[in-house]
Amino acid sequence: MIAESTINTLRYDPDKCVNCLMCVYACPHAVFAPGERVVRIVHHDNCMECGACALNCAPEAIKVDSGVGCAYSMMRASLFGKKDAVCC
Repeated sequence: MIAESTINTLRYDPDKCVNCLMCVYACPHAVFAPGERVVRIVHHDNCMECGACALNCAPEAIKVDSGVGCAYSMMRASLFGKKDAVCC
């Protein structure tokens, strides 16, 4: 079995977050949600590593190696019955 923590490359530094919410709007898989002072990761497992969040994060609070775990994420989504599992 592959450990998910070694596959998904999403990294978030809340100290750099300016709470602009661009990642919330850009993410097609609802990984992020607004918080009081900074954005929160609420569905880390939904991340397909498309990189939309990182591309729209001006202060570079989000880093992701786009596509590294995409195949794993697609298989995982399929196993759990998610019909709309696609990599961006």
